[in-house]
Amino acid sequence: MKSTMFASESVESTSISQPPSTLDTFLDRSFRGLTFAFAWLTILLMVYLLVRVGGNAAPAIQKYGLHFITSTTWDVNKGQFGVLPEIWGTLYSSLLALLLGGFFGVAIAIFLTQDFLPPTLEPIFKNIIELLAAIPSVVYGLWGLFVLIPAIRPIANWCYAYLGWLPFFGTSLSGPGLLPAALVLTIMILPTVSALSRDALSAVPPKLREAAFGMGATRWEVILRVILPTAATGIFGALVLGFGRALGETMALAMLVGNSNQLSLSLFSPANTLAALLALNFPEANKVQEGVLMYAAVVLMAITLLVNICGAAVLRRATANMSGERK
Repeated sequence: MKSTMFASESVESTSISQPPSTLDTFLDRSFRGLTFAFAWLTILLMVYLLVRVGGNAAPAIQKYGLHFITSTTWDVNKGQFGVLPEIWGTLYSSLLALLLGGFFGVAIAIFLTQDFLPPTLEPIFKNIIELLAAIPSVVYGLWGLFVLIPAIRPIANWCYAYLGWLPFFGTSLSGPGLLPAALVLTIMILPTVSALSRDALSAVPPKLREAAFGMGATRWEVILRVILPTAATGIFGALVLGFGRALGETMALAMLVGNSNQLSLSLFSPANTLAALLALNFPEANKVQEGVLMYAAVVLMAITLLVNICGAAVLRRATANMSGERK
């Protein structure tokens, strides 16, 4: 009986530990080759995009130089082009969306990962939030025009009437403006920030929580002093990705930001962004305007690249500091 058992075990061990066949080796090498090729293809595609956009923008770069970035005038008839208001509108609206979306995204992640909900309700709320990412941006734009702006206009006008001496409320909300655009951007980046923050919070070892509870910490002390600092690197990565998402948004901002070439701190004033400028002017652009718009595209790509580089540097430094502290 024992010999039969040992024989069966030996058969199973030999069948499990058998060397890879020729087909297995071929599939493994093919898969590694495909992943290697796709990785290089991604790099080559980025280089191709940079070369194409930069080549089309080269005449405009040579003609207008840095004055294109510092000028506030966009007059097609006079041939005067400047994108400083668009750069300001892009950064201003994206930062507002990052502040609001970051706060609510992290709050939602805490709410979904720290046992505030019954296990049966957690998947429902997660799916609802993730479904926000599936809504087209043009639908967000229409919702902002017909629902959001009429809803916030009384509050905006009250702020202008009683707090108009503050630069942030220096104008009334007559229609599209920075605040409606920022609020819609907040909703659009919310799924990204909340999902990645939720993954970062879920990756915190449970023993850290148990140790903090064992030392007498309350629930919110554990969340604020143990879990959030431990997951700070992942949460920051979520914020960087959300900021990049906000920088490149086009259709919703083209419908809501107001398309006005001006610099203003007021949340209720119309403005413009680089992505909206490209979307609205390319269909009717001539050869000269195409070069100028390509120059604006290069500026937008440079801003996005700079944000990603800074985010990666901060993440690398934070990770190094955390690993040093653990040692």
